[in-house]
Amino acid sequence: MSLTDRYHRLGHEKDLTAIHAHYAASFKITTDNPQGSWRAALQWASFAEKTEPLYCLSAYSAGFDLLPEILWIGHPIPMRHAALHESNIEQATSSAVRAYMTHSKLTSAVEIMEQGMATIFQQTLQLRTDVGELPMEQAQEFTRLSSKLHSGTITDTTEIMDMVTRRNEVLAKIRQKPHLKNFLKPKPYHILRQAAQGGPVVILNSSGNHCDAILILNPISDPVHIPLPNVKLELLKSTQARLRELLGESNIRNRGQATSTRLFGKQEFFRTQTTEESFADMLSCLWMYVVAPVYQVLDAHGIYSGRLWWLPTGSFTGLPLHACPPNDKFIHSFTATLGSLANAYAKEDSNMANKVGIVGVAHGGSMDLNYLKGVKEEVGKIISIVPNAEVLEGQQATVDAVKQLLQQCSWLHFSCHGKQDLVEPTKSHLVLYRGDLALETILHMPLPHAKFVFLAACQTAMGDGQLVNESFHLGGGFIAAGFRGAIGTLWSMDDRDGPLVTEVVYSHLFRDGYPTPSSAAEALHIAIKTLRSNKVPYERWIPFIHMGV
Repeated sequence: MSLTDRYHRLGHEKDLTAIHAHYAASFKITTDNPQGSWRAALQWASFAEKTEPLYCLSAYSAGFDLLPEILWIGHPIPMRHAALHESNIEQATSSAVRAYMTHSKLTSAVEIMEQGMATIFQQTLQLRTDVGELPMEQAQEFTRLSSKLHSGTITDTTEIMDMVTRRNEVLAKIRQKPHLKNFLKPKPYHILRQAAQGGPVVILNSSGNHCDAILILNPISDPVHIPLPNVKLELLKSTQARLRELLGESNIRNRGQATSTRLFGKQEFFRTQTTEESFADMLSCLWMYVVAPVYQVLDAHGIYSGRLWWLPTGSFTGLPLHACPPNDKFIHSFTATLGSLANAYAKEDSNMANKVGIVGVAHGGSMDLNYLKGVKEEVGKIISIVPNAEVLEGQQATVDAVKQLLQQCSWLHFSCHGKQDLVEPTKSHLVLYRGDLALETILHMPLPHAKFVFLAACQTAMGDGQLVNESFHLGGGFIAAGFRGAIGTLWSMDDRDGPLVTEVVYSHLFRDGYPTPSSAAEALHIAIKTLRSNKVPYERWIPFIHMGV
């Protein structure tokens, strides 16, 4: 009879102590089966939750230390995505965050959330790490190895393993220096809270029937716990399902297809009105149960306006939280992780290499895509504001030409079709002239001047339904590739809105001649207010979102 069976049968305290001691000891032994150890950690956490809840935290801590081995950086991204799914890391992260909150360890809750959130996204950012603070010889070697791994050009497994081993050896030497002992290790809370330099950050977590917000008010504050007692997992899932239904009713598929039939007869008029009312009801529900409780805490701290970042996880992901508040005075943005936002702030704002690139492809040559009538006008609006912009339009916008433009420019605008691949997210792509620019290609490119990208394309901020925390949609991919900020869409935009939104955004960005990535969120905020004042339907103004600084 096992110790666990005997404990469940007899309830002896000494058996319980021995079980926890056995679990704890097992994680001090190096193993060649990280997946098995991960499952053991989750079993320990589940057992501890029912018997000695405090041991839960030790179990999760031991398990999350295994993530670099489970998601080995030498494996191709699709293989790591598969490991994420098989190991159920997203659900484990939500459960771990909830466990730490239960024990009032909010800083640890934030730290463990960061460890388990967007892990592959974070690995991609690590391979682009700034090594300016390292000794020159180690910096050069570390950069060389990271660049080779990041390039994706090496396919020989033995060579990849040797390279990862060598990179880990260099990393170990770097960490021997006292001031670099935490280099590329999971970031502690005092570093993560630097993400709130521009304004408060709201983390949303759902675990079982417990939903909570964690609010980071500023770069020097402790986190604030905001319970969301009226939000249940079932409510979030039903809201996600209803949103999909509404988008179907609105006929939203690709940019260039009409999203409203309100001009085509009485029956369609009433159907569209019902859709409008349903959007209003959905936003009202999200406002009442999710966003308003956060605003109440902000009010209590004397914060009534300004920038506000959302970091939704699990079933909160993809919900239009930015569109809920009535008469909103906040400027909303989203971020995939705290670390990526903090790092974006750490990059210097410079007016050097402020070149603007525009890519406009009304039709990529594929017969199954609609002709985008608004592209030419959209491109023209930007040129009237930034006459020295580099433009690739129509047949000029080949994959090779656009790749070259990406490497030369700080500010990029894409007006074209985009396609999200939900099976292999890194295969998501922008449709160019007789060719596609895939996310995996963008992630492997050196982009030394990257600052901001506007993706006026389809589905550029919609992620993988199975791996909702990974942020490997096109917008998140550009952030991972080194851009500090991005504008994208949760679903396909209406082709009619491209020229207006573009004109308002770029007029605001270049009003003083020297744009900064941090002014893009306000520019989009003004553009959305313009759309709303024009009384366009919900499905046309809600999808636009800002990501990053």
